[in-house]
Amino acid sequence: MRKPRDFDAELKALEDKARELKTRKVQQLGELVIATGADQLSTDELAGALVAVTETIDTAKREAWAKRGVMFFESGSRRVAPASQRNLRGTPAQPGSSQSPASGSGSQ
Repeated sequence: MRKPRDFDAELKALEDKARELKTRKVQQLGELVIATGADQLSTDELAGALVAVTETIDTAKREAWAKRGVMFFESGSRRVAPASQRNLRGTPAQPGSSQSPASGSGSQ
């Protein structure tokens, strides 16, 4: 005779796995932000840039960004700023400057 399935245990295991995957995704996203130097942007600037990217339907632009991303990963160039230089929400990227250092990088 077969042992009955414990649906509660299976559901809990699936929930734990989903939580683990979400945690890993959040950590990897944070690592990517730091590796690209985007942690130098204020939270508002970063959120605005991400919203603009997700709203962009220009395929040529998206392909150019994708190629740039591939080159970034292939080059192995990782920029990691010390914790003392990372920005908090609304803090200017550089003291006395209204422009972030990444704004002139041509990433539009």
